[in-house]
Amino acid sequence: MSARPWYCGRFAPTPSGPLHFGSLMAALASWLDARAHNGEWRVRIEDTDMPRCPAGTSSVILRQLDSFGLSWDGEVLYQHQRNDHYQAALELLRHTGYAYPCGCSRKEWQRFPHYPGWCREGNLHPDRPPAWRLRIPHSAPDAQIGWHDRRMGAQHWPLAELSDVVIKRRDGWWAYQLAVVVDDNAQGITDVVRGADLLDNTPWQLLLQQHLGCPTPRYLHLPLATAANGQKLSKQNLAPALPDHGDTIRECLFDAIDMLGQCPPQALRSAPITEQLQWAVSHWQVSKLPSADVIHDDTGNRASSL
Repeated sequence: MSARPWYCGRFAPTPSGPLHFGSLMAALASWLDARAHNGEWRVRIEDTDMPRCPAGTSSVILRQLDSFGLSWDGEVLYQHQRNDHYQAALELLRHTGYAYPCGCSRKEWQRFPHYPGWCREGNLHPDRPPAWRLRIPHSAPDAQIGWHDRRMGAQHWPLAELSDVVIKRRDGWWAYQLAVVVDDNAQGITDVVRGADLLDNTPWQLLLQQHLGCPTPRYLHLPLATAANGQKLSKQNLAPALPDHGDTIRECLFDAIDMLGQCPPQALRSAPITEQLQWAVSHWQVSKLPSADVIHDDTGNRASSL
């Protein structure tokens, strides 16, 4: 077996719809960071929640990445094929006391800021199909979990502010927090580059890494791209799909490089995507990323009109 590369990044979209400009910025930043470090870049399709994933969308996403020149290493990993791996992780957490079954419904605890832990000492509703929750340690009221973000610096999160997050849902589908930790470990991911909207997921993932004996990747959380009206570019907000033909792809890629703060020369806008990517890899600097957590385009160009 060959040794793992010292850098391995990944892009892990949920196939609930095609990629949009915000998705492109996340994929591009992750790809550039990997290639600038002579590392590998993996693609994972996070389709644990199959009812949210229309048939054929995964293939659309892979074609979009290919159209923008974002080639990946190794085989694409599909989460819907990895049930046994998640179950094994849950069994370990259950055996060590870090996971417990919970029959409470969201309606029952909706007046609380987060789940109050009613089932921590035993399932109050054994007659209901249970969810499984991660037990957050509350041994010290001022206990924190921390890490260093490559853009945002030192992060410190009080454990008291974290809920006992669901890691397997009552309907049997696996939750994001558990699946992402298991799969980052399986794929040898050393560096996670993703949007700042996922920053508050990191404390749960660090705890799961500790409990499962997984190494902790380095993290880099990117500014979020918003439309001119201030809304996050997302599938939920009906952000348009990426373009799929020549000139528009080149312009879109240039704008993504530019919005990531890399300051490409204007002459690069009409260059082939291979040339744009070569320039961006050789000039990639995390220190140039915008310091703000939200970036938007008041002039109405690519970020808001695609």
